Amino acid sequence: MSRFLHRWPGLFAALLVSVIALSGAALSVFPALDRVTVPQAPAGMTVAELAASIQAIHPGLTEIRRSPSGRITAWWVDGDVQGYGHVDPQTGQATASADPDPVERWLTNFHRSLFLDDTGRVITAIGAAMMLVLAVTGAMLVARRVGGFRRWFTPLKGPFSGRLHVELARVAVFALVLSATTALWMTADNFELVTIDLADAGFAEAAEGAQLPLVQMQALVDLPLSDLRNLQMPDPTFAGDTLRLETATGAGHVDPTTGALIGWDEAGFGQQVSETIYMLHTGQGAAVLGLVLGLMALAVPVMAATGALVWLAGQRSRVRISANQPVGKAETILLVGSEGGSTWGFAATLHAALTATGQSVHTAPMSAFAPERYRVAKRIIVLAATYGDGDAPSSANGFLDRLAAMDRVPDAPLAVLGFGDRGYPTYCAYADAVVAAAQSKGWRELLPLDTVDRQSPQDFARWGRALGQALGIDLELVHQPVLPATELLTLISRREYGVEVQAPTVILRFALPEVTAWQRLTGAGFARFAAGDLIGVVPDGSPVTRLYSLASARRDGFVEIVVKKQPGGLCSGQLYALDVGQAVPAFVRHNPGFQPGRGRAPLILIGAGTGIGPLAGFVRGNGRQRPIHLFFGMRHPGSDFLYGDEMRQWQASGHLALLVTAVSRRTQPRYVQDALRAEAAELTRLIGAGARVMVCGGRDMAAGVRQALGDILAPSGLTPATLKAQGRYLEDVY
Repeated sequence: MSRFLHRWPGLFAALLVSVIALSGAALSVFPALDRVTVPQAPAGMTVAELAASIQAIHPGLTEIRRSPSGRITAWWVDGDVQGYGHVDPQTGQATASADPDPVERWLTNFHRSLFLDDTGRVITAIGAAMMLVLAVTGAMLVARRVGGFRRWFTPLKGPFSGRLHVELARVAVFALVLSATTALWMTADNFELVTIDLADAGFAEAAEGAQLPLVQMQALVDLPLSDLRNLQMPDPTFAGDTLRLETATGAGHVDPTTGALIGWDEAGFGQQVSETIYMLHTGQGAAVLGLVLGLMALAVPVMAATGALVWLAGQRSRVRISANQPVGKAETILLVGSEGGSTWGFAATLHAALTATGQSVHTAPMSAFAPERYRVAKRIIVLAATYGDGDAPSSANGFLDRLAAMDRVPDAPLAVLGFGDRGYPTYCAYADAVVAAAQSKGWRELLPLDTVDRQSPQDFARWGRALGQALGIDLELVHQPVLPATELLTLISRREYGVEVQAPTVILRFALPEVTAWQRLTGAGFARFAAGDLIGVVPDGSPVTRLYSLASARRDGFVEIVVKKQPGGLCSGQLYALDVGQAVPAFVRHNPGFQPGRGRAPLILIGAGTGIGPLAGFVRGNGRQRPIHLFFGMRHPGSDFLYGDEMRQWQASGHLALLVTAVSRRTQPRYVQDALRAEAAELTRLIGAGARVMVCGGRDMAAGVRQALGDILAPSGLTPATLKAQGRYLEDVY
């Protein structure tokens, strides 16, 4: 429901909400300008002193007003001429015209009513209501995505537009809730839908006698100027007229013959609330807060645009789940944890097959796990992929936290199917974690944990038959993987290495494919990529995608990868055999979990063999000359010193601060972990200074690096695990 309430108001009201937010952001500047340009009264100045100084210059003084910013405006009569102006409280002199700023007045009318009077006020109120709905539902969705409000600022994964949308929301949502709520209150007040009793002193009559000088009226002498709202002088043609006084705490009269306060009416709670809401919404009297709210409002049009892009991308890539039953009426609950979307395809196949046997099935992301809603569920099935180093995929965020917080697990038994690649050391690690957490809670098992390797339809069909037996039905799962849209990459150069040491490796450089205007706008295809992202290649004769780390960024003007020919490797063999001019279909998959990040903190890059690819890309893109220390392991410098020529150029240009190599095919073999131990003191210093460590290469090398760094950092009390929790230890391991 939260997703529905967030999506459709956002799509339909994006323009209206953006217009309201932008005009509000522009208006937030004026209170701040007032605060820095308006002459301020001396500390401790009283209303009596101000009124007397103005009256000395303008004997026909009739009224004084003080705005929340401290601006003093006075009105006076000089003969038959009515005068008014802004006044310097230190001198009593008029300094500027009191006519409203035309730009501010135009923006105010536009922001309040779109120049449509009461009809416009209703429209803007609807916009504010939609902004409130979007902010509240957006906060709920963010909390669901990151695993609860306590993990509000957990680092995000996924495409750039989606991450930008959520990052802005996480910062701006509370300001938007405040702005929208106060706007609705002010609209209700304007249409008298709320009743507020304003302070009103009514009528009072002064005693007979001569009027005291203003500086002798005790009520004005005792009143600090900072409390003044409005002071109206008595009408000299009306006997018994009083000074009418409004302050922050109420309204009343001052007897000009005695200087005493008479007929005072305290401001009620409703008036104080109303005035506080006005201050919070406009920034009048709280200029800094107003600027903050205005700055947050600038995020609205960006979120509207990125939200639309996320929706469009979802529409293009979404696997349709037909006949998805309401969650409260489904006997089978199918939960999906997916990062790139492929697991949703398997879920759609399973959903359709179960539905065809007469089952009522509800399919949802694991992040929507809500056992209290599974009123008639007889079984819960989880399809869980693994992201990165055993982490939860994006659609499963928060699942384990909710499970850990439960006092009682569902009565419906659980079956978990993991998806992964056996070539990785963390094969199906997240599915393992789900099963372990369920077992620790005593959750009854429908089937033991099973796995699908490299999206194998055969593995999936085998598991489906086991599930059918457990359910007492015939279940045949025939899954056809949906291949992502690819673009042809044409090879423009190749450099071969490693043949002499039985490690044939090639650096392949492809021309950038043509990018459409829509791709530039949405960042789809090859319109936006960075070193460390991945390209997927589907080899001839196989439905399974192979992923390779990119050694280049879009700004480099080419697509580059490093490929080692594996014995019997279908994809690596085809890529290694490519000649210049030949093309291969490929697609981009963003990899935000392996990026150097911004800032000037040093980088420690550690790689061996083809793991140098993304690390070389990071060095190549280091135009700001951030301190980068690269540790590179190879077999022999004369055979497989990948990027050797570029390394020397990068050192000379300042792109690379330090290069340390480790050669394993020598009389005394030296591995990259040995090179790390030799630089233990420098590594400890760099990491203590906030350095980020990035490791890319084979899993055995990565394990050795973790061990070496653990030993190096032990005296300082740090560990690779600690650095990883801080986002300062990243691995891309195969």
